[in-house]
Amino acid sequence: MELNPPTGFGALHWDVVLRLLGAAVAGLLIGIDREAKGHGPGMRTHAILCFAASLVTVSALALYYQLGGTQSQADPLRVIEGTAAMAGVIAGALIVFSRGEIKNLTTAAHIWLAAVIGIAFGAGLYPIAVIGTVVSVVLLTVFQRIEKEAFDETDGRDGKD
Repeated sequence: MELNPPTGFGALHWDVVLRLLGAAVAGLLIGIDREAKGHGPGMRTHAILCFAASLVTVSALALYYQLGGTQSQADPLRVIEGTAAMAGVIAGALIVFSRGEIKNLTTAAHIWLAAVIGIAFGAGLYPIAVIGTVVSVVLLTVFQRIEKEAFDETDGRDGKD
């Protein structure tokens, strides 16, 4: 069996470290909302998922260039699509319909969002990843308060989440 040549630690670039650590931190920030409310999945799960999506993206891009880039038939977008789909499957498994109510919808959206932000970090799209993280945290915290006050809900949660 023929494999691509291994990459040693000497070839590790700070950009790769920044991509991976940025994704982990973004996942922690996104997961704070769930953790603070006592809902699972929490900070660690979001951080792991965001980090894993970034790791898969970095690996796919590295392999693409290692195998010849545009001269090869490798397609890193397939790996990225698979990562987003995997997060969707995990998120879908969290959604519950019970007694006429949909539960865990916001949590499922959190999971998918963490993967998408991880992909953005992994691809080195820092402005998109950072803006996505900031907007996400604002939507998940500030807008919940606004929603609660505007609609006079007792729990202020979307989809009984």
